[in-house]
Amino acid sequence: MERQERFLNFIQEGNACKGDFITVGSAMLDGETIKNAFVNIPLKTMNRHGLIAGATGTGKTKSLQVLAENLSDKGIPVLLMDIKGDLSGLAKPSPGHAKIDERHEQIGLHFTPKSFPVEVMSLSEQGGVRLRATISEFGPVLISRILGVTETQAGIISVIFKYCDDNKLPLLDLKDFKKILQYATNEGKDEFQESYGRISTASTGAILRKIIEIEQQGGDLFFGEKSFDTQDLLRINDQGQGYINIIRLTDIQDRPKLFSTFMLSLLAEIYSTFPEQGDSGRPELVIFIDEAHLIFNEASDALLDQIESIVKLIRSKGVGLYFVTQNPTDVPEAVLSQLGLKVQHALRAFTAKDRKAIKLTAQNYPDSEYYDTVDVLTSLGTGEALVSALDEKGRPTPLAATMMRAPMSRMDILTEKELNTLLSESKLVSKYNETIDRESAYEMLLEKIEKAELEETKRKAKEEKEKFEKAKTRKSYSSNNRQNPIVKVLTSPTVIRSVLGILGKMIK
Repeated sequence: MERQERFLNFIQEGNACKGDFITVGSAMLDGETIKNAFVNIPLKTMNRHGLIAGATGTGKTKSLQVLAENLSDKGIPVLLMDIKGDLSGLAKPSPGHAKIDERHEQIGLHFTPKSFPVEVMSLSEQGGVRLRATISEFGPVLISRILGVTETQAGIISVIFKYCDDNKLPLLDLKDFKKILQYATNEGKDEFQESYGRISTASTGAILRKIIEIEQQGGDLFFGEKSFDTQDLLRINDQGQGYINIIRLTDIQDRPKLFSTFMLSLLAEIYSTFPEQGDSGRPELVIFIDEAHLIFNEASDALLDQIESIVKLIRSKGVGLYFVTQNPTDVPEAVLSQLGLKVQHALRAFTAKDRKAIKLTAQNYPDSEYYDTVDVLTSLGTGEALVSALDEKGRPTPLAATMMRAPMSRMDILTEKELNTLLSESKLVSKYNETIDRESAYEMLLEKIEKAELEETKRKAKEEKEKFEKAKTRKSYSSNNRQNPIVKVLTSPTVIRSVLGILGKMIK
């Protein structure tokens, strides 16, 4: 009993918050939940990024849901990557259950079913607010890193962008990008060589193949207009709740290149457009990236460097990034070291490799006299997790095995009818779902090529006409100087002398 009281004081002192905070559950000791030993996360540290990890079926998604709900209630907008398709239930209140009531009784929290303002978004043809961006908005550096091109090829991409800027050719979609690459080594090669240097056909061919790879994964739907304005992620409803923006990604699980392309472009756009926040005491936006290994597994070294840089810098904009994955080892160490909050659900030790991974995971958490971290990681039940956060001064809070609270919203997806109703009420669907294909580089280059071909046709026609006129003139001249054979004989000198001789004799 004395140990339990000492543990309770230890947890309460370590989780005391002067400012606003989120309570995620109550601490556990020796497998027993200690009522009112609340585990709190200070709101001001929620832009210090985090990790939610654990084996399949241990409760990662529900922990994500709990954090998203409480952030929304605090007036903080949220962006969720929903790859499994099981987060739309946030739009409806929980129907409740006896086990939920029992869990909350153990924790010491009252359970209140609640719905939250939800905006459903999509990168593909699924229903939802269409998310798009233009090639120009990516810029040559980001495009090069996404495509994973060589240094030489990256230089060519920079030249292509410079040419388009100089000639006011908008680069909006992949069609534009492919056309200008083809033009640089075909119809426009002389123009490029004169002003920008020779462009290698082999290099543009390699770049085109990389573009086609993105295109085959659905990039033709993502690149274009109307571009999504990231300020629309920051909406608050009339009740003061932050919108929970859910991006439906169920149909691009097998297209990780598109997923990582979108994520990187979104983070880059947020970083470039959001103002510096300083120490504002609360985040402006919190982003949860489910199945985060899809980003890191497919990323090139250049892309990983870009991700690491953004993770380090974006928190100054008041943005928190939370990676959701099965194992912390899915996340590169350079990124993992930047994550302040860790919610670690159970891991399973089926193989020697699993046991090694668990030992490595345990090293990511502060030591505790109350837990053997390796043992706890394999004995946690569903809806239980090891939690380590940062306090208001940026110090790690005491490690706590935690009975996590249940979501206030539905722990299931919306029906098709409910989803259609939600989309019909959306203000953003009508704003972004019209496809715009205005005149851009593709059309302008086609017009330029057609004009050049027409001029060339006219030039050749003029040359042919001039040749014809010259030939005609020569023929006419030749005809005029060619005499009739009879006339030629009669006017010959010999005939003339003979005629003159005969005439002379006649006169005599």
